[in-house]
Amino acid sequence: MIQAIPLALLAILAAVAAFVRKAPWPRGSVLRSTVLAGIGLFAAPSLLIEIAKGNIDDITRVTLFSLTPVFAVVFEPYLGSGSTSQQRSGLTASLIAVCGTLLVFPFSFPQSGAAALALSGILAAAASVAAANCLSVRLVCDQAPRSLLSFAAVAAGSAAVALGAWSAVFERRTWSSPRIDPWTALDLPALVLLFWLMRRMTAVRMTTRFLLAPLLANLVGLAFLHPGVQARGWLGLSLIAAGSGWLLLGPEDTPEEASSPLRINQP
Repeated sequence: MIQAIPLALLAILAAVAAFVRKAPWPRGSVLRSTVLAGIGLFAAPSLLIEIAKGNIDDITRVTLFSLTPVFAVVFEPYLGSGSTSQQRSGLTASLIAVCGTLLVFPFSFPQSGAAALALSGILAAAASVAAANCLSVRLVCDQAPRSLLSFAAVAAGSAAVALGAWSAVFERRTWSSPRIDPWTALDLPALVLLFWLMRRMTAVRMTTRFLLAPLLANLVGLAFLHPGVQARGWLGLSLIAAGSGWLLLGPEDTPEEASSPLRINQP
């Protein structure tokens, strides 16, 4: 599976940097949580999307993934460090954005059992990303700053191994060289940015990327293609912008300011 390549590259680079900087490596329960975070953040969603690909269209997938911030708001008090007041405001903002997404991308209910299973798989993928985001932010912020390198190496490496194992067992083997999409070259810096933000943003704010991506794609399309947009579309875009804007810019504790019972005292 092509998604394993940038993850493997990141794991190698992060491991080398961790050894050079003599960063502490996760052990025990922290190591298990780090592996779980990597698989939940990258491997499990990719596999679920791949399995559901033939029974669900891209528009429905984008719509379902707009629920990721909703899941993150629900999970953060248990896996992260969010407060009850932040949970209420974040849930309201994320639901407003979801309503906007439904106006821009009309949702169609599955017409078959296979489509219903595929829909459930995409929902599970969105929940997996949200939960892993919450766990990752908590783990990273509870460790020494330089431990981010070892965390990235273990998390990305575990996801790459899981994806590679799936590909070796279930995908058809070919002797030709793998076709790499030009956009794949952007995956590595995007992954680096994702891990870098884990110490600087809450999990809920990080999951707004699933709202901002379709919003920006639509705005770019409007700017260059000038299509006719109905009032419903403008209302939907406005709701997405309002909800994601509140999630990003609204008052909220930063990860470093939140206390956690899993704080790790490492050198």
